Amino acid sequence: MGAGHSHGIGGEHVTGHAGARFRVRLGLAFVLTASFFAVELVAGLLSGSLALLSDAGHMGADVVALGAALLATIIATRPDSTGRRTYGHYRVEIFASGLAVLIMLGMGVYVLVEAVGRLGSDADVATGTMLLVGVLGLVVNLISLFLLRSGSTESLAVRGAYLEVLADAAGSVGVIAAAILIRVTGSTIWDLVVAVAIAVFIVVRAVALGRQVLAVLAQHAPDGIDPADVTDDLAAIDGVTEVHDLHLWTLTSGMNVATVHMVVDPGSDNADILDTAQRTLRERHGLVHVTVQLEADGVVACSRLDW
Repeated sequence: MGAGHSHGIGGEHVTGHAGARFRVRLGLAFVLTASFFAVELVAGLLSGSLALLSDAGHMGADVVALGAALLATIIATRPDSTGRRTYGHYRVEIFASGLAVLIMLGMGVYVLVEAVGRLGSDADVATGTMLLVGVLGLVVNLISLFLLRSGSTESLAVRGAYLEVLADAAGSVGVIAAAILIRVTGSTIWDLVVAVAIAVFIVVRAVALGRQVLAVLAQHAPDGIDPADVTDDLAAIDGVTEVHDLHLWTLTSGMNVATVHMVVDPGSDNADILDTAQRTLRERHGLVHVTVQLEADGVVACSRLDW
């Protein structure tokens, strides 16, 4: 019998926190977005524009997303001083993403309820404030996109923040369009239309992100990795007679891990089988940390789990 594992977590094979190289850019984008979120929230309340409030809610989610990415690059590789966090602090990003989901859902539902309450009324909307804040918001989003663009191709954490800012830029365009349409037509219905469109967009994105967060916390097999394919690839290795207790899950974005038990012929080269299995899991299936337990055929080596 034998066991082996690859040291992907915290080592050179990890790509999920490549965002550490873009920490300064993430920090700048975070400061810009957080500052403007406060401005847009106040402007939305003062102007009476529901479109501005809905966009402020989306920008608030951007602040959380950027903060999560920034926090992840700071503490994810920090060593655990207690000795009890055997996976380190990698799950910080997932919990922060869950918080972003709650914020997005809360703002989306609030805007939808408020929009229903305003139907049939002719609320006074300060289009000048809407237009000014919408343009400023678009400028802030474009600067943030420029800061994050290069990192979005190397780090999943940075890419997630980049996509959030990109979506918010679309929201700023919607606010600008609503302000212009109100001025041209004289009808404030456009404020409600844009607000509802942004709110629905926020809720849909929140539900999608929430499903991803729950899948990670529930330790589902990562998207794009079929456990049956992994089992077949390992069973095809020379000397392997059986594969069982295969577990695949995501520790945090970009960090997919696995454990597996493999039964081998007594005369097989265990070192070669371990090396082949680890390379198969890493290179063919993108698993950054794998633990393989080898068991001799005919020897009761473990109590097999029935899940």
